[in-house]
Amino acid sequence: MKKLFAILLVLVMVVTMFAGCRAADNVNRNLSQAADNFQCLRKITVYNARTDLIVMEMEGYMSISNNSNSELVVTCKTGASEYKKNYIYLNEYVIYVVEDISGTVTDPYHYKVHFYTALPDIDINN
Repeated sequence: MKKLFAILLVLVMVVTMFAGCRAADNVNRNLSQAADNFQCLRKITVYNARTDLIVMEMEGYMSISNNSNSELVVTCKTGASEYKKNYIYLNEYVIYVVEDISGTVTDPYHYKVHFYTALPDIDINN
């Protein structure tokens, strides 16, 4: 009886583990699809890992991909049928972080870019 109980317990644990993985996979796929359809407000922060400084930040409804030229391609929705395409060159010192900030949606065409230089911050707002 104990062996049967142990086998059933292991079986339940395995099924639960696979069901949890499939649920997470579905959620990840749905979130990625929503982001590619400009339904998620995101923020990208680009760092220079050598100097430990933030190079730029972008915020908006954006789709993100990489191309064969070591560039991060960021396409932002800025109007009902308007888009802006930006390229961020990636190398051994440039890294980026993408945050989903959808909880703060106010403007469906929200788009903001900040460049960080030795000069005062330059803001480009739409």
